[in-house]
Amino acid sequence: MATVRVFFLTLLLLASPFLQVARCESESEREVEVADAGEEVGDLGIVGEDPVDFGDGSFSPAPGIDTVSIFPKNPTRLITAGEESELLVGLKNDGESSVNVIAIKASVHLPFDHRLLVQNLTAQAFSNATVPASAQATFPYIFAVSKYMQAGSFDLVGTIIYEIDQTPYQSTFYNGTIEVVEAGGFLNVESVFLVTLGIALLVLLGLWIRGQVQNLSKKTKRAPKVEVGTTTRDASMDEWLQGTAYTQSLSHKSKKAK
Repeated sequence: MATVRVFFLTLLLLASPFLQVARCESESEREVEVADAGEEVGDLGIVGEDPVDFGDGSFSPAPGIDTVSIFPKNPTRLITAGEESELLVGLKNDGESSVNVIAIKASVHLPFDHRLLVQNLTAQAFSNATVPASAQATFPYIFAVSKYMQAGSFDLVGTIIYEIDQTPYQSTFYNGTIEVVEAGGFLNVESVFLVTLGIALLVLLGLWIRGQVQNLSKKTKRAPKVEVGTTTRDASMDEWLQGTAYTQSLSHKSKKAK
């Protein structure tokens, strides 16, 4: 049953990526219940301009309430620092009472320890956002991380706060990793430094190779030359060889030369 609920919520989100005001449709009736009769019928979630104080306490989720979320324009969850991102939150009410959605809030944490808070994102309040029993609705949440946030992987925790019979509840609709990148793409300070360092190392390597080649060429030029020519024979060696076949061949060669 839980899988079927998540499937229907996902279909709802995919079918309404461009909605700025969420709408709901009851299985028993098609008219939307709103707190203010002067509001247009069908307007479920109206973004409030004034911040709503929903307290700092942590509430438990209400039974019969299912939530799901999707990044409609950013399925890779690649968040650019300082720029707005959109997140759609789907809520399905399988309870017996209407749900009054108060606000959506989120925070950024370090992935290895959620107790280390990086940034509290701006909360988005809603006015007259009522979801009747056996109905479902989609709410937009626009957020932006700090432009000074360092690029890297972080955990985003998103919570929707609502009331049932004047009792506050909250449900976590997203608890996962996002990838924060610096504005400007590849040309940032860190990238320029790494590219410059790489070029400098290549230049130094080229100079070292050139020096080694020059040293090898100098050693080759300085190699001793072997002179081939006539040499003087030692007189004592001639006396020792007299009478042998060697002296006789030398004498024969000298006579032919004459």
